[in-house]
Amino acid sequence: MARHERWVMLTTLVMLQVVTIVTGVYAMNNDLDLSALTRRPSPAETSASPEGVPPVPVVTAGPVLAQLPARSGDGPLPTKGTLTQQLTDALGDEALGKRVGAVVVDVTTGEQIFAADPDTGITPASTTKVVTGAAALASLGPDTRLATRVVQGGSANAIVLVGGGDPMLRGPQAKPGDFTDQASLTTLASRTAAALKARGVTKVTLTYDASLFTGPVQAPGWKPNYVPDGEVAPVHALTIDEGRQIPGQRQPRVADPAAHAAAAFAGALRKHGISAARSVRPGKAPAGAAELARVESAPIYALVEHTLTFSDNDLAEALARHVAIKEGQPGSFAGLAKAVPQVLHRLGITKGVQVSDGSGLSIRNRISASAMARAIALAGSPQHPELRAVASGMPIAGFTGTLGNGRRFTGADSKGQVGLVRAKTGTLNHVNTLAGLATTKDGRLVTFAFLADRVPVYAEPVLDRLAAIVARS
Repeated sequence: MARHERWVMLTTLVMLQVVTIVTGVYAMNNDLDLSALTRRPSPAETSASPEGVPPVPVVTAGPVLAQLPARSGDGPLPTKGTLTQQLTDALGDEALGKRVGAVVVDVTTGEQIFAADPDTGITPASTTKVVTGAAALASLGPDTRLATRVVQGGSANAIVLVGGGDPMLRGPQAKPGDFTDQASLTTLASRTAAALKARGVTKVTLTYDASLFTGPVQAPGWKPNYVPDGEVAPVHALTIDEGRQIPGQRQPRVADPAAHAAAAFAGALRKHGISAARSVRPGKAPAGAAELARVESAPIYALVEHTLTFSDNDLAEALARHVAIKEGQPGSFAGLAKAVPQVLHRLGITKGVQVSDGSGLSIRNRISASAMARAIALAGSPQHPELRAVASGMPIAGFTGTLGNGRRFTGADSKGQVGLVRAKTGTLNHVNTLAGLATTKDGRLVTFAFLADRVPVYAEPVLDRLAAIVARS
């Protein structure tokens, strides 16, 4: 495929995503009634959960909004000898350190067309989000939505705010127009107030139930400074603004996101004419309690795209926990450690994935280059349209997300592939990774994974060079 044709393909993809985003924002900002597009899960669809923990509050919507535009993907395979020589030479760069896994996979056939130490488990850093996203799409379904609810408490004047594991829930202080507009705490308060007033109730006691997620709120392998530095919030099932004290600012994060969200909800109720005590305590929603109001997140495919494009740690952790619960495990770090590989095993990735969190902040995670490249290949395959958001969520080199920061694909040996590579980045101390997909110069769709976890120096330019070699092969 000529360069011009590849740029046309890229432009078409970008425009499709822009239209999708604009349409979604219009719907959210105009508070459209989604009832015609959603249905409640049947008992058979309700996620399994540990005893005493409410099932995952999700709503399943209609068909996937849009697939990626058609790609030929059937051009000739790149010449193996040339590709092998070029990649081998680049992998010899001392900036990559002593342990590097590298794999290139043909999407059409699944054939591994290049490999260097493909099966060694390597610390993946944020490329962990690739397998988290694939597991979430496969287990939960791309159109599932997360619901935050208010239910009747033990008396007519008692209500319970039930966290649904949506960290993107927008609090009262967040600016309109953010990604979180679809699920707003202010909207939930307005709907709750209307339901209460219809019953003649204007004064309530409020408790909050955040029991959907269990266990420690920080993962094994996280550094103590991650929460204070704003890398991630303590993981709770009830959170607004991703646990940020000031929406839109990286730090500080609140110490108790659930209590913070509940207090904000009480204040929002008061603004809508419902008197709620300022002291709000944790509690449990009564079994079978009547629902008074709810708000719903964007669908999982949009959450996965956001997670990958912006390397969102908080959303990745929530998605991984929902996978755990859906797969019959506790909504905890221990639960997701079992559930995520279990889902990938069903997809045919039977080895090479060991995770302790969903975001990749944990230094205990190990993923092989082979498993990573094959997970992305599944997302690019017509046999798995449910996984397509993994591909569409990948940052575009030189344009979006963590590849659009002005530092990537700027070298003489990589800048020619700006716009022609989609990939997820990963960075921790002594860890640099890059995994994604590209269409070769002859129109063959391939995926790649380059993982290095004993990096002595800044190795991102070398990873960009490796991806560029694949794209121009």
